[in-house]
Amino acid sequence: MGWQAAAASAATSLIAGKQASALGKYNQDIQNRNAQVSEQQAEAIEKQNEFDIARFDQQFDQLQAQTKVAVIKSGAEISGSALRILRSNAEQAEIQKDVMEYNSKVAQSQALEQANFARMQGNIARQQGRIASIGYYGQAVSAVAPYGKSLLTSFNSNKGITPGEF
Repeated sequence: MGWQAAAASAATSLIAGKQASALGKYNQDIQNRNAQVSEQQAEAIEKQNEFDIARFDQQFDQLQAQTKVAVIKSGAEISGSALRILRSNAEQAEIQKDVMEYNSKVAQSQALEQANFARMQGNIARQQGRIASIGYYGQAVSAVAPYGKSLLTSFNSNKGITPGEF
């Protein structure tokens, strides 16, 4: 291969190296965006749970009030069985709210784990881009090595590409 072919091969490898590095960064940016979406999803789950619990409390208060009215209308006093029913309702309401809280925390945890995983994938993509670019830069050096350092130096000064740009 002549020095012209070596220069063309080196130029192609340098360009490919720069593109591999850019692609790695682009893929990392995508994964970072996916991580942000997952974090926003976790926040939305928390806010939805707060809303659901507030609505549940409101509905429970209405149920307790209806139960009290029914007891009073029947002529009974709020004691004995009626009091046990109200207490049982309150206990069941607390259990239901605990379940809602637990489910919300599990869903939030899953969303945050997705965010962490997306960031890890982004870091891997970035590293793969860097590794690929190093390989291409190595190919460029190998292509011009038989013709001396001056060819690569000349190419870099004409194109403004330096091996340290990746």
